[in-house]
This record gives sequence, C-alpha cells and structure tokens, in this order.
Amino acid sequence: MGPFGVVRRVRAFGGYFLLLGVLALVTAFLASGVPRMTNRLGQEGLDGYLTAQPAAQRDLTFRGNQITAADGVSMTDLRRENLELLPRQLPRPVRDALGQRWYEADTAPVEAEGPDLAARNLKVELTVRSTPGVQGTADLAGGRWPGRSAGREAPVELALATDTAAKLNLRVGSRLRLSRIGPAADPEPVTAVVVGLFTPRDRGDGIWDGLPQTLRVDEPGGESGPFGLVGLTDASHLDRLVARGWSGRFSWRYRLDPERVDVRRLDQVVDGIRRTQRTPPHGTELTQGVDELLSRFDATIDAARTLLAVIAAGVLATLAGLVALAAALAVRRRRGEFALIRARGGGVTSGPGRSLAEALLVVPPAAVAGWLLGTLVPGAPGSSLPLTVTAAVVITVALPVATLAVAGPDGRRDLVRMRPGARRLTVEVFLLGLAALAAVLLRRRGLVPGTVDPLLVTVPVLLAVAAAVLALRLYPWPLLLASRIATRTRGTVAFLGTARAGRSGVGVPLVVVVLAIATAAFCGVLASGVETGRDRAVSQVVPADALIAGARLAPDTGAALQRSPGVRATTPLILNSAQRLATDEVGTDARLGDVTVLVLDGSGFAEVARRSGVDVAVPDALRRPAPGAGPVPAVVSPLLAGELAEAGLDSAFVPVEGRRHPFRVAATVGDFPLTDTGRYVVLPWSALATDDPEAPVPTGFLVAGDDLDAGELTRIGNEGQRRYQFGSPVVGKEPPRDVTVRTWAAEREVLGRNGANALLAFAFAAGAVGGTLFGLIAIAFTVLAGARSRGQVLSRLRTLGLSRGQGRGLLLVELVPLVAVAVLTGAVTGALLPLLLTPLLGLSAFTGGVPVRAAFEPGLVAGAVLLAAVALAFAVAVEAVNNRRLRLGEALRLGEESAE
Repeated sequence: MGPFGVVRRVRAFGGYFLLLGVLALVTAFLASGVPRMTNRLGQEGLDGYLTAQPAAQRDLTFRGNQITAADGVSMTDLRRENLELLPRQLPRPVRDALGQRWYEADTAPVEAEGPDLAARNLKVELTVRSTPGVQGTADLAGGRWPGRSAGREAPVELALATDTAAKLNLRVGSRLRLSRIGPAADPEPVTAVVVGLFTPRDRGDGIWDGLPQTLRVDEPGGESGPFGLVGLTDASHLDRLVARGWSGRFSWRYRLDPERVDVRRLDQVVDGIRRTQRTPPHGTELTQGVDELLSRFDATIDAARTLLAVIAAGVLATLAGLVALAAALAVRRRRGEFALIRARGGGVTSGPGRSLAEALLVVPPAAVAGWLLGTLVPGAPGSSLPLTVTAAVVITVALPVATLAVAGPDGRRDLVRMRPGARRLTVEVFLLGLAALAAVLLRRRGLVPGTVDPLLVTVPVLLAVAAAVLALRLYPWPLLLASRIATRTRGTVAFLGTARAGRSGVGVPLVVVVLAIATAAFCGVLASGVETGRDRAVSQVVPADALIAGARLAPDTGAALQRSPGVRATTPLILNSAQRLATDEVGTDARLGDVTVLVLDGSGFAEVARRSGVDVAVPDALRRPAPGAGPVPAVVSPLLAGELAEAGLDSAFVPVEGRRHPFRVAATVGDFPLTDTGRYVVLPWSALATDDPEAPVPTGFLVAGDDLDAGELTRIGNEGQRRYQFGSPVVGKEPPRDVTVRTWAAEREVLGRNGANALLAFAFAAGAVGGTLFGLIAIAFTVLAGARSRGQVLSRLRTLGLSRGQGRGLLLVELVPLVAVAVLTGAVTGALLPLLLTPLLGLSAFTGGVPVRAAFEPGLVAGAVLLAAVALAFAVAVEAVNNRRLRLGEALRLGEESAE
C-alpha cells in the first residue's frame, strides 16, 4: 500500500488514530513540561526560602587577621581591593552565586567614656568602623558625615545612627575618650567627637548587617556589663588609629543572590562553600551558615523530586496501559481487514507492517507537538528528550504489536468458566514473586538521598500490577455466584448484565484502572500524612491557639488575658533552657549536662489544649496535686531518665528562677510540647505555687481563643512584664524587651509555605488528578471496546421490548463488577503503599522534622465510593454518546463480523 493509501486508512479510522495521537501528545507534554514545572517551582521555593532567612545567615563573611600598620600606610586601601579579588579564589558554583558585596574595616572594641555617657552611668564599648558606600544608603538627621583626618592629634570624627545615639544619650557634639581594653592599654587615649547622626533609607539593606550591627545597640550581658556601639568614620581616621598601634580587623561580606543559585546545582554550591570553609583564601577565615540553610532546602527538594519520580512512574505506567487499550481497540475494529490480508496471501508481517506505517504517520508528529508544547511551560529545561523519544517509539510500536497479537482466530472468552493456562499462571506467579522480592530489597537496602532510584520507582508499579493480578484471579468467583443468582430472578437485565460481565475481557482494563486509582490514593494518603505531621510539629512548639513568652510576668496577667476579646482559657507556665541539675540543695553539679525546665499546671494545660483543638497527652503525674513534702513527681525525657539511672540518682535538684527543687521521675515521655531538646524536666505547677513572696512567677502563658489579636496579646504581656519588674523589690535599670507572641495558625501557615512545599503540593495534585482522570479514561476505553457488540444486543432486545432505562441498567450491571473491583483494589493498594515507602521518601523535611505517619483515612472510603459512582455515570454517558453515533439499528445490520 502506497503513501496515499496509508493516508486514506488513517482518515477512515481517524477516531482510533486520534486516541493514539492524543496519548502520544499528552505523554510527550508531560515528559517535557513536568521537569520545567519542577525546576520552576523549586527555584521559586529557593528564592522565597533564602529571602525569608535572617540576612546574616545568607552571607559569606571572610575576616582577615588582626594587624597593626606603620604611620602613613593606609590599611583600608591595601585591603579594599580584596573585595573583588577574593571571589576569584572561590569554586565556580560559589562564585557564580554571589550577589551584593561589602567591605568593612573595624577596630577592636575600645572603652568609650564621656560626659553624656556618665550622665546616665553608662558603660560603652565602641567599635570604630569604615564602610565604603554607606553615605549613599542613609540620610543625615543632624550634623555632617566624618571628613578626612586633619592630623595625628585631631579628634576621631564619628557618625552614629539616630536610634543608637538617643538610647545612649549621645548627640552631635558629644565628645568621647577612647581607651584600649586589656593589659596592653594605650597610655595615650584618643579623643573622638560625634559629628553627625543618620537614619538609614532601608534598614533591610545588607550594608547594615555587619557584626556587630551598625543600627543596633548590643545589650549588656549582665547587670554591670557594657553596651556595644558601632560608630562610622572615614577610612583616614581608622588608618590613624591603626598607625598608633590599635588592632585593625577586616571583613569582606558576600551575599548569595537567590536568582543566581540554580536549584538544579544546589549540591555543587553547598560542596563549594564547605570546601572553602576547610581551605579559605590565604590570610582569611570564613564565617557562614548558608551551607546548612541550603542543605536543609536541598533535602526538601530531594524528597519532593523522589516523590515526584514515584508518582510519575505510576502515571506513565497508566499511560502505557491506556496506549495498550487504545491500540487493542483500534485493531479489534479492523480484525476482518487483517484476516482478509492473510487470506489473500499476505505474510505474518503484512498486517503489522501496515499498522506501523499508519502509526508513523500519526504518533511521531503528535509526540513532537507535545514536546514543543511542554517547552512553553515556564522553567529551566530538564533532560526530557530521551524520555520523549522512548515514549514515542513505544506508542508507535504498540499498534503493530497489537495487530500481531490479534492475528489469530477470535474465540469466546468466558472468564466465569475459563481456567487460566499454565503459561499465564507462571507469568502471574513470577510477577507476584518479583513484586514481593523488590519490596523486601527496597526496605532492606534503603534509599540514597538525592537520587531517582530505579528500584524505588518500580516497586509501586509492580505492587499495583500484582494487586491487580490477584484481583483478576478473584474476580470470577463472586461474579459466578452473582450470575447463578441472576439466572433465578425474573427479568433480563441482571442475567444478561452478569453474563456479559463474565464474557468480557477485563485483564488490561482492570490493571490500568488499578494503577490509576492506586496512584491517586497514594497521593491522597501521603498528602494527608504530611498535613497531619505539620499539625503535630506546630503543636510541639505552640500547643494552644497562642503562646506568650517573655521574661517574668505578673501573676495577674492571666486574669488580664481572660478579659481580652476572644480568649476562652489561659494557663501559666515557666520555661527555662540550659539549666544544670544538682545532687543537693547547695548546688553540687550532677554532671548530666544542660536540661530544659518546664513548669505548668497539667489540668489547665489539658483544658487549654482541648479548647484550642490541639491533641496533647498530659501525664497523670502533672494533673495530680504534688505532695507536701519530698521530691516533686516530674515528667522527664527517656534520655534524661536513663542518665539519672546510670548515675544512681533516685532524685535530683532542678533550678527554677533561682531556687532548687528536688524531683523524682514519675513518668517518661518521648516528646513533650514546648521542649525542643531530648533532655527536659516537666514539673507540676502545684509543687511550686505557694504563698511565698519569692515563689516562681510565670514566664509565659498558653491561650485558647477565637480570632485572637496578636497585638493585643503583646500589649497585655508587656504590661504584665512591667508590672512585675517595677512592682518587685529589685527594679531593673532598663525596661524588659517585648514579649513574643506566637499563634498556632501563623506557625502552621509558615510551615506550610516554606521551602519546596509548592513542589510537593504540585506532585500530590498532579498524581491525584492524573490518576483519577486516567482511571476514568480507562473505563471509557472499556466501554468503547464492547460498544458495537453491546449495540447489537441492545438492538435485538429493543425489538423484544427492552426500554432505554433497562439498556442503561444492563450497562451498569456489566460495568459494576469491573469498576468496584478496580476502584477497591486501587484504593487499598494506594493506601498501603505509604506504609512501605514513607520511611524512604524523607518527607519529614516538610514537617519540621516530625516523622510522617501513614494512617487510615476515613475520607479515602468516601472518595473511593464517590469515584466509583462518577466512573459509572461517566461510563453511561460515554455509552449514550456512542449509541447515538452508531445508531442501534445500523449496529444490528452490521452482522456478527463486526463484533468484538
């Protein structure tokens, strides 16, 4: 047959070739577009993740050795050029990722004294800093910028941030006496004068993020500690100080630009940073924390990509099944044509050769069109061409292979009474054994993070196919029982429907539907598990609707919170970290390391958690009133309990706000809310709540309520702090810092949109929607495969009085067994797959480190039932459309040669 004959045959059977072409287009589009979508979502997630981090953690800071210079030599000019020279010594991936850069020259902190500081009895340590370009990022609020040094004895001119100057009682014209700190003190202190005050144009500009920070006063470490202050000066003044023998320090800061960090090469950037950390450029040391940030994000990307690979394997396997169904549907309609070719002397390959020529005319152009459409998806390209070519070859070959498979005589296949042959049983047993062996090997071997493991992506498909084979073996038995029952009933719908259901070939359709539904159920169960894991993670840090944490708050703060709008319940708590246990009341160190100490009212905590809708288990030891004498019953972590037992301590003393209280282990809990370490002690509030004026006071409150106003809670907490501080016998010199208010809803929102969560959501949505859609298409193919023979039956029955409603009932009875078994098997398989795969997928990277637990979801049952109902309604609609196209009368006149 010539080229024009091939075109005519394609036009004659355009509908079937259209199905193959659409499947080829969809497959190529997914192969080309999904990697681009993945890279785009990953890049957007990286941009948002890095931007949300503290600026100092995104910087690579190189510090030079402290030096002194001879008079007349500018140390700042000598080292400023390193700002451009240092990146040339970095690995290429790190160098390409650098964005903004700054150079700073500082003196070591010096002691500053002056009349304005003495007026408030303030001790200050001043760092003199020169930062090129700072004048273009700030506006003068008074005075002028420091000028060049006028001589050796001239005062050092300083410019201070307006807020820091006001906090330390400094202004334009304030004079300071600067003295070196330490035994090697300079006998001749230097005079400095404040010549200008400035306000930054953008406080988020990276030029202000040097350590110590220019725009912030460092609070004193103790009651008598000094404040830390940074003053800006001209480079000439700093050179003069170094020439007098003061130590000078240099730092070159480079900020990673998220737009320059390619998410596809994130591991190369991390590796380059760590190699630089080990061997920094000569004469420098590197301070950074960005490698940990990128590693954590890379872990989420790896987990999302691994999950996406598993889902993609299920979707592609479903598409392969749909291609097989479409090819079989096209060939079955032309069985007589191929038989005629053989009868006229054609060879075995004549029919497949004709099919191959026709497929070459349709499939490759459709695959090319799909691949080109995929390139329109925004995002960096992936290695999609090999997969596209492979898919196009497989789909092209599917039609001639199907032609070769149906070349023999077509006999009746009655599944209800047919026994499988030895060859088929051998293949099925081998498939079941292979699936079981692959699952065992996968669990024992584990997974290499960051890789797309062929075994990992193959096992779910094998298990789904194995489940479909088991269902296929069990399928005839209930159908045989139903058929026997139907023979004893009146009416023809049930009898004919069960008979046709037993006669129809459901092997490939059943496997395809099981694959599709298993993929969708797998995504649904895992998505629910991730959401539940995030809820548990947030409940660990905020086990209520809101958490107010600060210093010490007046005990009546709880009553003030109760009067706040929306608040339903509150409970106080005391939370102190890095505490040391003692063996006696005197304070002898137990040498067990630091512990976190939490004091709360068990009953009140349980009530607040219940009203907040947070699932928290409160041990009875915290609910019962504490005994009047003896050690307090406490809840401790298993690790600490083991350490106490090894040390031979039945009880120990734990400090709470300056007083030591004896405790004994009453219960152990693996994870207790508000404790983020593995070593903690939780004490009941009743053991410490006494009438003693020195009794501990709360450092925070847990709040349950609706529509809580974080600003109002902050105000009440701050007022409680001030009431306690200024109403207590010891009054601090400085007002306390503001309390911190964290709400459960806000923390949950942050956890849900952080990192690569958009990519994870895309994977779940694509798997669920794709699996459901392809499952419905497989059922539609099954309906179309038997449409002509069913039309002949309905035409004959219509002449005998069968109504339209009974015709639809006949289709429903025929399809209900297939749909029910396929949906049920697919849903059960998809729900069980997470039990095997969840430990290997690394999804805890999306839940704040909390393990993802795959559990039974009641919604899965409702979803399966709804999907089965939708599938049946869709099948009826497809049958109705097809009947109108075929016209039942014409289907009757076509004869038996057109039957399936």
